[in-house]
Order: sequence, then structure tokens, then C-alpha cells
Amino acid sequence: MSNMPSVSNNLNDFDNTLKNIVRAVNEKLEGIAAVPDAPESAVYEAMRYSLLAGGKRLRPVLTVAAAAMLGGDTDDALTAGCALECVHTYSLIHDDLPCMDNDDLRRGKPTCHKVFPENIALLAGDGLLNRAFEILSDMSEFKSISEKTALRLIGLLSAASGANGMIGGQVIDLMSENKPGVPEDLLLRMHKKKTGAMIEAAALMGAAVSGVSAGSAEYSAVGRFARNLGLAFQIQDDILDVTGNEAVLGKPIGSDEQEGKTTFVTLLGIDGAEKRQNEYTRAAVGALDIFGEKAAFLKELARRLVLRDN
Repeated sequence: MSNMPSVSNNLNDFDNTLKNIVRAVNEKLEGIAAVPDAPESAVYEAMRYSLLAGGKRLRPVLTVAAAAMLGGDTDDALTAGCALECVHTYSLIHDDLPCMDNDDLRRGKPTCHKVFPENIALLAGDGLLNRAFEILSDMSEFKSISEKTALRLIGLLSAASGANGMIGGQVIDLMSENKPGVPEDLLLRMHKKKTGAMIEAAALMGAAVSGVSAGSAEYSAVGRFARNLGLAFQIQDDILDVTGNEAVLGKPIGSDEQEGKTTFVTLLGIDGAEKRQNEYTRAAVGALDIFGEKAAFLKELARRLVLRDN
């Protein structure tokens, strides 16, 4: 069982707090990514390669931090967040495949289908998707939540990653390629689903672990925070695709333009995209005002994400 460090709302401790949460996430994922000595071990190797390939671990950090803010069990939040990270990693493996974006690099490393056969990479994504729900449905993985709460977590993650969430957003993305004049409302719909739904689910799973009612003002505030954060996060991705450093970003610069994708930058320009990003960030931070000082870590995390370079 995990032993989560405490989440400090002293902003002087922000960097250490974030580092400690990420370390706990990576330690938990190490266990999840164990490779058995079995004839089918190749798919486990591919799952492990992608799951442990690095990254910001934003989503499980959100789950843990939201639970800490709301007084929930952060060990259980860590478990839920790592299950969500399995789904996020599956989506990246599939996103990089030749039939999708056909990318060679992810987080500065060769993509899964470049290291393993394409068919194994495809199955590794499938394996991670299913692993997530194995974790969430196994009550021995948790310390204090009820079966009802586990079912609630499963519902949140499956809805966010399905056709009404991440998959639906990916479909809009594919159908919009090389189609100039994609309207802003469709772009927003795409990103609310493709990127935002999983970020929202991450925070709401932290609220669910904490026993916060889905109809409460607190739950609604966490949802508003995460929805706005998801859009601000995506706009920063669009900006970095134009202005970023490929060595720092870990993937090619300018890929959106090459693939004929409409982004917030192509639609609004750099200045317009930055302005819109700041609006969403302010809305995200403002949504947490009802929590007072307990929200200090999450507010600072939102601000830092706007300034990130990868």
C-alpha cells in the first residue's frame, strides 16, 4: 500500500510538495507496470515502457491534491489517479500510431510502436485501458473507500475516456484535419472532450474519494476549476507547438501545422491565444475561492501550468 506524503499549502514548499507527489505516483506506477515471466510478457514490456516513460503526471497530481484539499484519503486518491494515468498512457500510445498522428517521439523518447511492433503497441494500449479498471474494481487496492465510491470512480473514468469524452474529442480532431475555418465553438468542444474531460475526471475522482456529493457546491467548484484548467492547459500546448524548444518539449515543433490542424494559435494568433489562456486560468483559480487557504496548492499548480515549457 502507498504512503503518500502530505500536501502542503505553503507556497514556499510548492516545488518540494509537487516533487514528492510525482515521486509517489512514479513509485506506484512501478508496481502497476510489473512484467511477469510469461509467454505474453512482450505486451507487458510495452505497457511498462510507455507507462514509465516520464511526463508531468498532472492528472494523478490533480487527483491527490483535490482529495487533500477536501480532506480525503490521499493514498486512495493516489491509487485512483494512477488508474487514470494508465488510461491517459493508453491514449498516448494509440494517438501516436501510424493510423492516427504517426508520431516518432513522445516525451523525448521513441514512441511505443517504434520500440515494439505496431501490433504489440496497439495491444499495450488496450492492456493499460483494462488495467485501469482492474485497479479501480479491486477493493484490496484501497484503504478506506466503499464499493459505492469505487463504482463512482469507475463511472467517472469510463465516461471521461469514452465516446462522450476523450474518444469523441479525438474523432472531432481527426475529422477537422486539413479543413480550414474550423469554428471556435467546435475547437472548444473538441478540447473539452479530448483533453479537458480527463483532467476534469482526475480532479473529480479526488473529490469522489473524499466523499463529496456530486450535487454539492464543492463538487461543482472542483469541476469548474478542472474544466477551465483543461482548456488553459490545451492552449499552452498549442502555443508551445509554435514557440517551444523541441529538446525541452520532447516532441517535434510545428506538428499541428504540418498535420493541417486548427488550434487556438491558428485561430486567434499567439497574442489572442495567450489572452484566452489567461482568462481560463483566472476562471480555474477563481473557482477554488470557496475553499480558502486549502486550495493554495491547486491554485499555484494552475498558474505554473501556464508558464510551463513542456
